[in-house]
Amino acid sequence: MATSLSHSAPNPFAAKLGGEVRIGIVTAEWNSHITHALRDGAINTLKANGVQDIDCFDVPGAIELTFGASQLIESGLFDAVIVFGCVIRGGTPHFDYVCQSVTQGITQLNADCDIPVIFGVLTVDCEQDALDRAGGALGNKGCEAADAALKMCQFVEQVKDL
Repeated sequence: MATSLSHSAPNPFAAKLGGEVRIGIVTAEWNSHITHALRDGAINTLKANGVQDIDCFDVPGAIELTFGASQLIESGLFDAVIVFGCVIRGGTPHFDYVCQSVTQGITQLNADCDIPVIFGVLTVDCEQDALDRAGGALGNKGCEAADAALKMCQFVEQVKDL
């Protein structure tokens, strides 16, 4: 569902989390004018919520996001990982294969691992759809991914306190 937010809403959990969390961001270089805008939106949102410990990494494309995220998880250094990619539909089935692969890969990491991986991959019909979601008319989905990461860090803390 698309939203018309131009910026991130305040995170109700930011006061508790503050700078106590470390976030890893893995960004696909493919369609970098879009993916870097998503990453920058996330960084701005995280910093606005008091998170200062943010580490960013690049991988070649969307398929490599799962491996990148798994490496950050295995390091044990991060409380959440956000992945950013952009897959634009073309005239071949390649779009479907890439989208399915990255979606299944990130879903599997979330099922198998102890830290949340936030899915910030745009799967769109055309470049304009992506631009609209990377700081354009429909806001920046990177900001929403950062909010989700903070909320999932809070969720993990709530579960640990049970």
